[in-house]
Amino acid sequence: MKVSDAIAKYLQDREVRVAFGIIGSANAHIFDSIATLGYTKIIPVHHEQAACMAMQTYYRIEGKMAAALVTAGGGSSNAITGVMSAWADSIPGLVISGQENNRFVEAYNGMRMWGIQGYDSPLMVDPITKFARTVRNPEEAIDLLDLAYVSALSDRPGPSWIDYPMDIQSSLVDSFEFLLRKIQFRSEIETHQIDEVLNLIHNAERPVFWLGNGLRLDDSYNDLKQLHEKYPIPTLLSWAAKDFLTHDHKLNCWSAGVYGNRASNFALQNSDLVIAIGTRLAIPQIGYAKNELAREADVVIVDIDKQELEKNAELAKVLIHTSAKTFIRALLDNDKAYSPRENWIAQTLKWKKKYGLVGPEHKDTKGFINSYRFIHDLNSILSDDEIIVTDMGTALLSGHQSFPIKGYQRFMTSTGLGEMGYGLPAAIGCAFAQDVKRVICLNCDGGIMMNLQELQTIDHFRLNIKIFIFNNDGYLMIRHTQKNLMGGKFVAVDAASNVTCPDFSKIAHAFNMDYVKVESSSDYKLMGQSIDTVGPAIIDVFMDPEQFFYPKLGLGYDKSGKIVSPPLEDLSPLLSLNELQENMLVPLHDKSKQIDR
Repeated sequence: MKVSDAIAKYLQDREVRVAFGIIGSANAHIFDSIATLGYTKIIPVHHEQAACMAMQTYYRIEGKMAAALVTAGGGSSNAITGVMSAWADSIPGLVISGQENNRFVEAYNGMRMWGIQGYDSPLMVDPITKFARTVRNPEEAIDLLDLAYVSALSDRPGPSWIDYPMDIQSSLVDSFEFLLRKIQFRSEIETHQIDEVLNLIHNAERPVFWLGNGLRLDDSYNDLKQLHEKYPIPTLLSWAAKDFLTHDHKLNCWSAGVYGNRASNFALQNSDLVIAIGTRLAIPQIGYAKNELAREADVVIVDIDKQELEKNAELAKVLIHTSAKTFIRALLDNDKAYSPRENWIAQTLKWKKKYGLVGPEHKDTKGFINSYRFIHDLNSILSDDEIIVTDMGTALLSGHQSFPIKGYQRFMTSTGLGEMGYGLPAAIGCAFAQDVKRVICLNCDGGIMMNLQELQTIDHFRLNIKIFIFNNDGYLMIRHTQKNLMGGKFVAVDAASNVTCPDFSKIAHAFNMDYVKVESSSDYKLMGQSIDTVGPAIIDVFMDPEQFFYPKLGLGYDKSGKIVSPPLEDLSPLLSLNELQENMLVPLHDKSKQIDR
């Protein structure tokens, strides 16, 4: 059997149904073999980073690995942003790259370039993959592929990269000896640690769970309903876990952090026990001052990655190095009954009612649509099983802060690397998962330009993707940064400073897509008709080029003009000191008292 034929057969054995990629001379054998076998569907995209981004969201929806097929040289280097994105968000994927002939790999090993355009791509991606190897022997071609596959899915998941020289791909081998390895998750847990956590749970008056996407990655998300039945504890969700609970779920306290919801931050900062499971507690979640996080709470952190545990060791009373599933099952296996803290649950519901996802700060202004209110209201015309992906900037912040999850909706973005250009490839990856009827892509005029070429992929396959472009004259988040740091001197952020975006009505026409311009609520009816029509569409939403992103953890000033960095519960726009005090069950932080409001 030819090695490339064996690769195609292996993908079938592992039920890898979709491969995104771009063909080149260095991976032509692999493309040919996959197409000939006919099991794995090849989706040609127009940039390799897009292939690796689509690979991620396909997995998030389907729960099965996809592959990305890239060629040598610039093909493999183009893929690195998508690989890094998958690494940052712990999303498994299998990148199969072509390489120069093995004789050049041997002759030029250690040099900058191999043969015509080759280079040591596994060496380059080694720090951001679970497994990276160039196959040097035809007989080990499939065994190493299986090792790459299993490594990607085991413990804390991530992408794997396997590199095949052209002559290895075309080699004939009598037989391949390998075993399909089993996926491994860390399942050890110490009994005394569970006992300690249970003791904390039963003694706490204001506990919260803080859940991350680690629950979905090891399939413990399916245990969440049972966990809440046994331990009805108010629950915070990381942005990557936003779709775990419906917006109106009694225990859903939404998402806390630097751009957290105000009600969420009050729940976190007033708690006396925080149990974080499967979330890495990144700076956007906990802020920059760790000693100000949940100041009167004991903190328990459960993570499969030991480095992530050690990163926040000073925060925690208990650190547990295991999978989310192992920990949750240990909690569920305990026989002791838990008494719900009804007063605490009622308090979190009171905060949610008073400080909803949209507030007075999200009013339409100057004849422009406010992105927060628009995204919040958009869900009223979407289905209960909608899939929503976002790009960065306005789409990311307004989407995660104001979109009210209902039914079985999925909501996802790149929360680790946060790369502009993620939206279109992410929508494409979702669209090729089974039973997906429609994908909503929240994008921005600046971000969509980073992978604009993928509109052709959407057009070619006539994917039912509705692309919302929040049109705000370039890079709004960076304009706000320049206001704060550079006194309002704008450089390379908008049309006046030489960053322009095209007329998206013309772009829609060029890519054979429906186009709707939304400037006021009077345009909503036409927008709704476009959404309900099968096929791709661009909905161009014009918003205030100076709109603020609220709520957020900002800066304050004392009466002398000195900058004060408030604690996480004291979000902008700042509440009066009396109102802040009314919402705090723990003592007010001295910084909040210092701010001249």
